[in-house]
Amino acid sequence: MKKILALVLALCMCLGMVATTALADNLPKIAFLGPVVTHGWVSGVTYNAEQYLTQLANEGKLEFKVYTSTNADEMTSQMDEAMLWGCDAMILAPQWTGMEIPVQAAVNEGIVIVNFDIDIAVDGVYKVTGDNYSMGVESAKYIVERVPADGTVIALPVPTSGSVSELRMAGFNDTIKEIAPNLTVIEYATMFTRDAGLTDMADILVKNGKIDAVFSLDDETSIGALQAIADAGRTDIKAITGGGGCQDYFNIIAATEGIDACSALYSPLMVKDCVDVALAVLNGETVEAVKVIPTTIVDKTNVGEFIDPNNTVY
Repeated sequence: MKKILALVLALCMCLGMVATTALADNLPKIAFLGPVVTHGWVSGVTYNAEQYLTQLANEGKLEFKVYTSTNADEMTSQMDEAMLWGCDAMILAPQWTGMEIPVQAAVNEGIVIVNFDIDIAVDGVYKVTGDNYSMGVESAKYIVERVPADGTVIALPVPTSGSVSELRMAGFNDTIKEIAPNLTVIEYATMFTRDAGLTDMADILVKNGKIDAVFSLDDETSIGALQAIADAGRTDIKAITGGGGCQDYFNIIAATEGIDACSALYSPLMVKDCVDVALAVLNGETVEAVKVIPTTIVDKTNVGEFIDPNNTVY
């Protein structure tokens, strides 16, 4: 009888071990692949992806790996590594073109692909993105409420950013023509960096004796532009916009007096939605191919909701 009981107990233990192993094996494996940091916003994307994946892994909901690369070839190699690891889904956030062939190969292997912020011309790929056009629309509305009907607005497009700048400018210009046709908009090309915002705005201030507002397309640019305005002692500028989701800029918005500052949110936090989309697809749920996150204006009235004191990355 004792021998039979011992055998039963041993069998139960074996079954428990098998069940535990099976449970572990059933955890979805998700790989995040992004670029090596080239811009503050990009670093924020990787930071938030890793934070969220770590949280879900600690809750026993998935396994994950994070890869960063400098070009399409390196990311392609990392995709191969992720497939060898046995990943079920990939979150891709490349900052370059030329990913169609490796992405198609992954799709053919049955791997769920969720692109963040960019288009890749492959059928069966999911995408999560913000709304660049509506960022321009909402920024225009914010400025129009704070300047004279015949005022002067400086716009700071970034032509090298391609469709990002084009769509934000289109949304802004279309809205200005509709609701404030007597505004004068003067465009100066710049970059999505603090240094460019500082040096370019300093030059703009010298060339323009009266400015009512600044349409900056990016939080980092806005930080530099605000520094230039402060250094010049200018008090004519009543509003400045931004774009992204930079913690440093959020703190500046909260503290700045004499000029209304805002950010048209295009937050790196959106990468969390990529993970949620991937998990939903893996769970057999019906998911829209494209998820567009609507624009939110962050200003002094609500900026406290977006400040994360633990985020020192972006």
